Amino acid sequence: MTSLSLYTKLETLPSELKEEAKKFIENLVEKNRKKKGDNLQKPTPKFGGLKGKIHLSDDFDEPLDDFKEYM
Repeated sequence: MTSLSLYTKLETLPSELKEEAKKFIENLVEKNRKKKGDNLQKPTPKFGGLKGKIHLSDDFDEPLDDFKEYM
């Protein structure tokens, strides 16, 4: 069903039924949002939030043994 055919059928309804159809459509939109999870607020990342969770070894900057023949 196309949007135009829906609109045409909606225009034939009396005003009280148009209001009921409007509420029903709003309910469907809200239900769809909840299903997709759009209403969940995404947490904002905080600067320094991973401090202390990432550790590098002391010899991180040392050349790798695998590349000795190329140096």
